[in-house]
Amino acid sequence: MSLANKTYSNPSQLLQRNESLFANKNMLVAGNIDDDYPIHLQTLAQSTTFCFSDYRYYSALSNKLSASELYFTANYQGEKKFDLLLIFLPKAKQETQYLLASLSPHLQQGAAIILVGEKKCGIKSAGTLLKPYSTSVNAIDSARHCSILYSELNKSVPPFEQASWIKTYPININNIELQICSLPGVFSYGELDKGSELLLQNLPEKMSGSVLDFGCGAGVIACYIQKKYPHLEIDLIDINSYALESAKLSLIKNKLKGNVFPSNVFSDVSKKYNTLLSNPPFHSGKETDYVAAETFINQSPRFLKEKGTLSIVANKFLKYEPLLNKAFPVLHKTQENNKFKILTCINKQ
Repeated sequence: MSLANKTYSNPSQLLQRNESLFANKNMLVAGNIDDDYPIHLQTLAQSTTFCFSDYRYYSALSNKLSASELYFTANYQGEKKFDLLLIFLPKAKQETQYLLASLSPHLQQGAAIILVGEKKCGIKSAGTLLKPYSTSVNAIDSARHCSILYSELNKSVPPFEQASWIKTYPININNIELQICSLPGVFSYGELDKGSELLLQNLPEKMSGSVLDFGCGAGVIACYIQKKYPHLEIDLIDINSYALESAKLSLIKNKLKGNVFPSNVFSDVSKKYNTLLSNPPFHSGKETDYVAAETFINQSPRFLKEKGTLSIVANKFLKYEPLLNKAFPVLHKTQENNKFKILTCINKQ
């Protein structure tokens, strides 16, 4: 992902008006970091540590934040104590709560806690999320449908225990039983998505070789396949740190094996597979975003072996068929219901 000449997001533009907040601070920054404002931010504070949850921006900025400490993580474990925590508000309320709980133990008493975000992500009501940490929360600036909330840590903070944030739920499809673990910030947190369920109910009768689970989420698809076909080699990729952590937890919980790693579509994939499977993401924030799914479809023939198959589940309103017809010689609509459709393609060679 190129961030060259990218305009700052609205939350970052609002922070630009309040940069005196960061002077001489040891800052910890996390949340929905989605532009290159961190490059400027690192010049303002005494020290900056960034915790990215989106691999696209972690990768794009990793070489440009040489003056900062950088982490792609769902559970920051550093030893340093900070006097300012800045969170770019995620769209999921539970993710903000998770970030506050996991990062506040790394703050000094009296440290500033700042939330910045857009109305559509819930910044207007986010002040309630700061009440466990501070007796006073102030909205110190608003513009471009964004606000900055400022508070200071003056309450005691318990040690963070990730296990208390994991939602584990059972699934049973075709008499295959699994326990799926998910963290806040993961697609379909705490429940089985109906699209993924339809895909699992309509997998090929026989599968062999290697499988890639693209946009793996909590690992539902990969865990099911690994349990049904233990001989298969399975890779799981996602851009979201919470998803990757959840997928690892799901594999461990079910005593299964899979290779879990971050990848921006195929950026970190280096081999060809017999089968590509996905419930591809089509949302970015609150908006419909087809970029990842389109890139995945367009590039997928290069990562499939001869006569390999691609199977995806899609909401019925998504127009993936023209893209698939262009990329593959054979396309089947193998199943559909009132909300979803399963599209399967066969690679040519």
